[in-house]
Amino acid sequence: MKFIQSMKNPQVKQWKKLLTKKERERTGQYMVEGFHLVEEALNHKEEVIELIVSEEAVLPANWSVDGLEITMVTPEIAKTLSDTESGQGVFAICHKQELSKTLQGRTYLLIDAVQDPGNIGTMIRTADAVGLDGIILGMGCADPYNSKVLRSAQGSHFHLPIVQMPLLEAIQQLKEQGIRMFGTSLHRASDYREAQVNNSFALLVGNEGSGVEEALLKETDSNVYIPIYGKSESLNVAVAAGILLYHFKHSLKNV
Repeated sequence: MKFIQSMKNPQVKQWKKLLTKKERERTGQYMVEGFHLVEEALNHKEEVIELIVSEEAVLPANWSVDGLEITMVTPEIAKTLSDTESGQGVFAICHKQELSKTLQGRTYLLIDAVQDPGNIGTMIRTADAVGLDGIILGMGCADPYNSKVLRSAQGSHFHLPIVQMPLLEAIQQLKEQGIRMFGTSLHRASDYREAQVNNSFALLVGNEGSGVEEALLKETDSNVYIPIYGKSESLNVAVAAGILLYHFKHSLKNV
């Protein structure tokens, strides 16, 4: 086990760079923080490159870390790597998913230009809970490996494919496979409870302020809305996605 004490160590500088999207894209790596997320990473050990542990932290005895590179660091270094105010001093450097742009599942969530990391993470976690085959992020979405997204998703990155690609391309692929495409809109749309779901579906949700791009809505098979009974103008995009995904999954034939 290595022990790094200097904040100026090149390895420390490299780890800190992974807090930026540019470096994550360049290296194909990202960092998760905290006992829960690191444990999730260890359950998919082939994706873990190395562990970083503060000298004040104690790894659980039941963690399987054989064969992994582990570096111990000072609390000061752990603090500078942390993206939270009360870090736990445990990190894992992981490989980003390498996924084909060929979509082969039958249940998907497509996300158009949602920029809030918390909303992206919550939708990833919800899609995982619903049991979807994958998530497709279009242009303008928050980076799925942003630290806030990772925390909100609570380890779901390790459970389902998260594909980044142009949504028009994804929609075309899914429609060619006979997957019914539902958009979300307040105009030219029907109550979501009236939607006809067969043995597959794809749900398209959009930007918190402007909704789904009109060009994308023109490519859907049907557009739906969730009725508002109170005085609020709209639902949070992650909440709306959760309602719709559970309804559509429950409505699937031959589940």
